[in-house]
Amino acid sequence: MLKEFKEFIMRGNVLDLAIAVIIGGAFGKIVASLVNDILMPLIGALFGGSKFSELSTLVNGVPIVWGLFVQTIVDFLIVALVIFIIVKVANSLKKAPAPADPTTKECPHCISTISIKATRCPNCTSELKA
Repeated sequence: MLKEFKEFIMRGNVLDLAIAVIIGGAFGKIVASLVNDILMPLIGALFGGSKFSELSTLVNGVPIVWGLFVQTIVDFLIVALVIFIIVKVANSLKKAPAPADPTTKECPHCISTISIKATRCPNCTSELKA
């Protein structure tokens, strides 16, 4: 059982996923710090100098903390933008597959599609040049 577990863990997909989760968690902390400590204090200063995450509105005596919600949306949008850019770059680095060799050709006499290996057209029976 231990051998099977080791084989499972050493497969490429599992290791890639583990690395992605660890890096993603660290990156999430960096983005959260950027949003919480740099961007939102600047935006909060524009809204009267308070912490943006504490901005709220009273509705029938109940506080609606919309600042924290907006801060979370900004956090998400930054992470989504970076992931989009990473995927775009990764896709541009992939090489396009080479086109497959043709398996058919056109008969010059009857213009029908025939096998590339044919020496005589099965439709018009014309002899084909190699």
